[in-house]
Amino acid sequence: MSTTQPPSSPHELASLVRARLMSRSTSRRAVLGGAGAAGLAAALSACGTGGTGSGDSAKPEAVTDRSDSDKVVNWANWALYLDYDEKTKTYPTLEEFTKRTEIKATYAEDIEDNDSYYGKIQGQLKNGDDIGKDIIVLTDWMAARVIRQGYAQKLDKAVIPNAANILDNLREVDFDPGRNYSLTWQSGYAGLAWNQKELERLGVPTPLRSVNDLWRPELKGRVEVLSEFRDTLGLILLEQGTDISQPFGADKFGNALEVLEKQLGSTQIRQVKGNSYKEDLISGDALAVIAWSGDITQLNFENGDKWRFALPEKGGTLWSDNMLIPIGSPHKKNAEILMNYYYAPDVAAKVAAYVNYICPVKGARDAMQKLDPSLVDNELIFPVPSANAKVFRSLQPDEETQFSQDFQKVLGV
Repeated sequence: MSTTQPPSSPHELASLVRARLMSRSTSRRAVLGGAGAAGLAAALSACGTGGTGSGDSAKPEAVTDRSDSDKVVNWANWALYLDYDEKTKTYPTLEEFTKRTEIKATYAEDIEDNDSYYGKIQGQLKNGDDIGKDIIVLTDWMAARVIRQGYAQKLDKAVIPNAANILDNLREVDFDPGRNYSLTWQSGYAGLAWNQKELERLGVPTPLRSVNDLWRPELKGRVEVLSEFRDTLGLILLEQGTDISQPFGADKFGNALEVLEKQLGSTQIRQVKGNSYKEDLISGDALAVIAWSGDITQLNFENGDKWRFALPEKGGTLWSDNMLIPIGSPHKKNAEILMNYYYAPDVAAKVAAYVNYICPVKGARDAMQKLDPSLVDNELIFPVPSANAKVFRSLQPDEETQFSQDFQKVLGV
């Protein structure tokens, strides 16, 4: 869900960012959310993969690390998720990594969505085989599954001292207490977005402060919500007073579903979409949406400052994509050295200037002052500590299957 390059100066870098944004209207969350109903069906089929519900079946063992003799590291990530130079067709920070460490880094935009990628590698992971990648980047809930099943190697924090730079609100997660197996790559919010001028024309008070503001009669048929249930229903659950970061039952999930079903049935909601809601914002078919933060930053760069984004007063959702080392990776130390490099504030700032999502590294905001001052106060990249956002708690496999099925049923899939 989105959208640096230091060829000669920070100013050139900033202009290249803007050009990149203008030339490619997709985003990292586009491929995550764009699958729509098909993506949901794939998610259902994958929910039960990987063994027992607890994930406590026999776990593979890590292989011998060859990092000291084999100076390579292979990285799989999502599209548009690392600074890229269109002129040289290279990733500048990755090129610099190799210069500094003499570790050859290969990088592939191999991950189209969590489930399909997991489906490709799950059999090898289960056997403890090398999947050909030493770092993979997975969203919280999929990272939780991989860690639970024993498919990730434990990190040696002595090799990653910069891990101490992780933002406080990302330091502890329920799926990886102590961050022993994962480090956040980038994060983002799901919240409310709207066309400021059009809502003013309709007499709708702004800023939107509540999910319930989407149900105003003036917006009937011009509202869209996300096909990622953790975000859409996460916001509704928060509106209903449920702390989505803590245990809650199927009854509360059902209460949130009832709200969605009612608003779909009344045609208040125009459509439930993945990242293609962006096109509907541009065309004006949708005026108010549940959106991903990085997308709105990108849209405003591309199309003028037309849209506003805010977390509801009751809270938005915070999601993260996480770097993990697969159990069969023979280059564990090299992968950890790369993780440490990207947690240096100056390097993290270069990435943040390109991807426009929440930077997980303390000190990157100060480094951004030299790189691109226009981004320093962008709270969708460097949020204030008091931002009211919750991480949707990790679901057990049976819950994940049931909640997905219930969500699909309401959507009529």
